[in-house]
Amino acid sequence: MSSATNTVETEEHQALRAAVAALGQRYGRPYLARVAREGGHPDELWADAAKLGYLGVNLPEEYGGGGGGIAELSIVLEELGAAGCPLLMMVVSPAICGTVISRFGTDAQKRAWLPGLADGSRTMAFGITEPDAGSNSHRITTTARRDGDDWILTGRKVFISGVDIADATLIVGRTEDARSGRLKPCLFIVPRDAPGFSRSVIDMELQAAEKQFELVLDEVRLPGDALVGDEDAGLLQLFAGLNPERIMTAAFAIGMGRHALAKAVDYAKTRQVWKEPIGAHQAVAHPLAVAHIELELARLMMQKAARLYDAGDDMGAGEAANMAKYAAGEACVRAVDQAVHTLGGNGLTREYGLASLITASRVARIAPVSREMILNFVSHQTLGLPKSY
Repeated sequence: MSSATNTVETEEHQALRAAVAALGQRYGRPYLARVAREGGHPDELWADAAKLGYLGVNLPEEYGGGGGGIAELSIVLEELGAAGCPLLMMVVSPAICGTVISRFGTDAQKRAWLPGLADGSRTMAFGITEPDAGSNSHRITTTARRDGDDWILTGRKVFISGVDIADATLIVGRTEDARSGRLKPCLFIVPRDAPGFSRSVIDMELQAAEKQFELVLDEVRLPGDALVGDEDAGLLQLFAGLNPERIMTAAFAIGMGRHALAKAVDYAKTRQVWKEPIGAHQAVAHPLAVAHIELELARLMMQKAARLYDAGDDMGAGEAANMAKYAAGEACVRAVDQAVHTLGGNGLTREYGLASLITASRVARIAPVSREMILNFVSHQTLGLPKSY
């Protein structure tokens, strides 16, 4: 499967793609499936990606990062995904948390966290979703109140990835005096072992190495310097993390779609039922061609979103990141479905490893924001249509 052409990506980006693809091929889908089955974590792949400088490619050089941006980090995740072994924690740790701390953290917070996030020795989870808020982040009820120089956090979070392996979780709360109903989010670094901070695993049908958790914050006391950025900065700081999350989710989806499509193409070239391989039949070939086109189009929007974000255009990046995530999620689901149907019964066997992607591919449609909420965003933000909510 061809990657982006010279007219779109620089030679450096193409070299990065090739290098990450080579790493991914050393591990592949069997490795990740085995780790998930055994209830482990992809520690070996994480360590190798870190050693090669891929995990922190978007973080500042002065803190041990690569000095690049989300454009480079999305290439890393996409290529690992195309090899069948994407690292979900890349979306959370370097992309969301690393970006937020890079942009808004104090010098002390940057020194404490960025080198570890860059070299993979430390990870950070991200907690925004709540049981009663869902996609409506204006209904976040996790509150932060001052107590002298400290902060006290109380609330619940759900579907938070990788809390068990993360050194801390970047929690989105709201200041208790925000009585106007307008969201005034604040971001807090909550250490894994903080008293009052507990977690329980959510039993997911989806088989993945990264577990999902429900969190309870029961009067969690944090020092004043646990706050990242300005308590009055509000949405700006929050979307500094959410836009990279959408771009990286697009990369995750495109990689998965490419992986499934490559398996289907290989099968269609070699599987012979009548005189010719099944790939010679247009009913098999054309849907695979459509899947390829849709994945390539989604990647173009992802590249646009990453470029806008890295250039500092938060508003433009917000629109493009949402559209990229939508396009990639749809393209991924259709590519996986078509791949399974191309293989027929073999598409449901463990040997070929596609059946589990039927569930996994839906993640990009649902998280971190549903496709319906993206359509709401585009309807009223881009097209200027009246809000329905």
